[in-house]
Amino acid sequence: MGNTDNTSSVQHKGRVEKVDPGSVTVKIVSGAACSGCHAEGYCSLAGNVEKNVLVKGSYDVLPGETVTVTMKQSMGYNAVAIGYIIPFILLISGLIIFISLSISEALAGLLSIAILIPYYLVIYICRRRIDKKFTFTIKK
Repeated sequence: MGNTDNTSSVQHKGRVEKVDPGSVTVKIVSGAACSGCHAEGYCSLAGNVEKNVLVKGSYDVLPGETVTVTMKQSMGYNAVAIGYIIPFILLISGLIIFISLSISEALAGLLSIAILIPYYLVIYICRRRIDKKFTFTIKK
């Protein structure tokens, strides 16, 4: 499902749920990364997750139609950085700093987690600007 082609894009097949003026809602079923594993039927981590993606723009599609939703691969890397890498670096850096200040480990852990509150608050405040950078397109 999440294949990449020569144009460095991530593509997912989906079904058109709703067509509005200026946008299309597509339901994508994301398979688990371990779907090829022989223990998939027994593992609690395996399974499919349905996601609705809002694709801005006007497209000649109808509800129920199967389409391919495309996003530049670089945008996926940006999403991973914003959602995982930066918070991880903040958390570990805070933990190291607080422990080096001779604060108890429990308090250092709590303060490290508290560092993430302003980070996610900034992300929330800048959500419209971030949303403009992450664009999807539809291919039939």
